Amino acid sequence: MKGTDPNWRTTHAGKLGSMAEAVSPIRSGECVYAGGWTSVPAHLCTALQARHAGLHDVVVYTFLTPVNWDLPECRGSFITRSLYAGPYERAGVRAGNIEFIPATQWRAGQPPPGLDIEFDHMLVPISPPDEDGWCSFGGGVWFGPTLAPHARNLIGEVHPEFIRTGGDNRIHISRFSRLAEVTSAPPPPPIAPRTEETELAANVICTLVASELVKDGSTLQFGVGDVSAAMPVFLGEKHDLGVHTEILPGGIVDLVRQGVVTGRKKALHPGKIIASALVQMPPEELAFIDGNDMFELYDFTYTDDLRNLLQFDNFVAINNALAVDVTGNVCAEAQGPLVFSGPGGQPVFAVAASTSSAGSIIVLPSSQLVSGVRHSRILAGHPAASTITTHRGYVDYVVTEQGIATLRGKSIRERMAELISVAHPDFRAELRREAAALYGVSP
Repeated sequence: MKGTDPNWRTTHAGKLGSMAEAVSPIRSGECVYAGGWTSVPAHLCTALQARHAGLHDVVVYTFLTPVNWDLPECRGSFITRSLYAGPYERAGVRAGNIEFIPATQWRAGQPPPGLDIEFDHMLVPISPPDEDGWCSFGGGVWFGPTLAPHARNLIGEVHPEFIRTGGDNRIHISRFSRLAEVTSAPPPPPIAPRTEETELAANVICTLVASELVKDGSTLQFGVGDVSAAMPVFLGEKHDLGVHTEILPGGIVDLVRQGVVTGRKKALHPGKIIASALVQMPPEELAFIDGNDMFELYDFTYTDDLRNLLQFDNFVAINNALAVDVTGNVCAEAQGPLVFSGPGGQPVFAVAASTSSAGSIIVLPSSQLVSGVRHSRILAGHPAASTITTHRGYVDYVVTEQGIATLRGKSIRERMAELISVAHPDFRAELRREAAALYGVSP
């Protein structure tokens, strides 16, 4: 894998300019793809926002962005459409200022519903080119390879620190009309740190999952969230694990060094760690991954393609929930009718793991303190207009710090008993009464 061409600035001087110059071709009424999470070119986005007074009706597609497109001065200048609501999008979605697209269909090489359009411009964070002109998407491929052919004009935000990996993690410099080099640190990702209470619950939950549900030789997926992203630290006693996931969290590198993650038993990409993006990864782990041919990053539409996932045996999908009802229906993206995040890849990974291996696991603390009041996250029934992210039929286990609820093959009555047993003790009696009234059977 070749490194950065030391003369790239001179070779491509005709394309290189300031952030403001790079976004200057964007006009009113055009469609712009501005990336998501770790693939957001925040400096280019900020430069585009600075032009708000001279623009109107620019449609910006993004998700889980560290850039706030819901600023009062930007409304009217930009129409924002998001596939996954983060902290900077949540209020705008709820107020009707940002359009939310609940995308769940992923097919390798095809733009997902909601992004299946021709873009006027695509803003892309990239590494500098190597001597053959190839740039990487760094630690976040996301939808880059799939959407780039559907954009008339590509604008690159060049990050000298970006790593290189195998897989689909490259794009040629010739595709870009303009480049701007980053000279200051980007904003931090819009992910809040775990609370002390959640940290304690996660330690117990991950220990239970690792000791009771993850078997040697399993292939793992880790969902986004407070609990599942902590999972790698607890897997040190396992053998020959594999990884195929959309999001690769920190801690995997240590498992590789320890010989725990080998990928030898994987049906697809044996010996390789497959992901679409690296998140919350410390610099020393990024340095280990850089140029390491064991790590391959692919387009999100490939990592989350159900046809690929169903090829795995012993597939374990570990995903988070905001709440689970006593029959096993999972809500991971809304609070009642109010959008909180998005479905992401949870539905397809849960379907694949449950179908192929009875390995669909949902993890969450049993309760949560909100403004000093404790609320159960195991519910008798979800509030009106709630979204069901994962149907109960594809949930094999629910794990809280109170224990493991085994749901596969269980009746409604049995499911209720299992889930109430892992609810916080303060809520169990109330849940039994509410469940009996709702479903007409007593757990």
